[in-house]
Amino acid sequence: MSLQVDFRSGAWPIGARPSKIVCVGRNYAEHARELGNEVPKEPLIFLKPPSSLLSNGEAIRYPALSQRVDFEGELGVIIGRQARHVPETEAMDVIWGYTIVNDVTARDLQKKDGQWTRGKGFDTFCPVGPVAVPRGAVNLSELRVRTILDGEVKQDAPLTDLIFPIPAVIAYVTQFMTLEPGDLIATGTPPGVGPMLPGSVVRVEIEGIGVLENHVVRD
Repeated sequence: MSLQVDFRSGAWPIGARPSKIVCVGRNYAEHARELGNEVPKEPLIFLKPPSSLLSNGEAIRYPALSQRVDFEGELGVIIGRQARHVPETEAMDVIWGYTIVNDVTARDLQKKDGQWTRGKGFDTFCPVGPVAVPRGAVNLSELRVRTILDGEVKQDAPLTDLIFPIPAVIAYVTQFMTLEPGDLIATGTPPGVGPMLPGSVVRVEIEGIGVLENHVVRD
């Protein structure tokens, strides 16, 4: 049974919201290459602040500091219990379920800064939802991530293309960071990322989970 995700009302499967949002960069080989980057040899981890969380249907605010804001559709993993030093063979056991994430990115600021906190961390830069589904409700090997901008398909790739599968990511992260119940992992975006503009409507679809849709407004 799916559960609604709405941060305005505190609707999250475990607690009112994640204590942290752990993201995996360049986890599809073609996405790494499209931005002129090498394919990473181990998971590339960064964080988005909980203040960036946004519910389905709400507005992504285009910041005045940026000249290029990109969409990045992704599968989100919701942690179900405290996890530290988790072996890869046991990693699936710590998952509560899955949702949809848009890892919105101020691409120009990401490149300018060299580290990604500002470019990834603006308020409204982490739309999530509209629902969360329990782990056993979907087969990961059958899922595809599709992103549609203003009616045009921009991203469409299977989850099987991940360089580092979800168990490997959880095992890697929990070597140095304790994951708490309700924490969110954004697993990486497929190739096809690109800019949005004020007035754009962006949809991220994962069959079996749902459709996350947000519009863009000038901040």
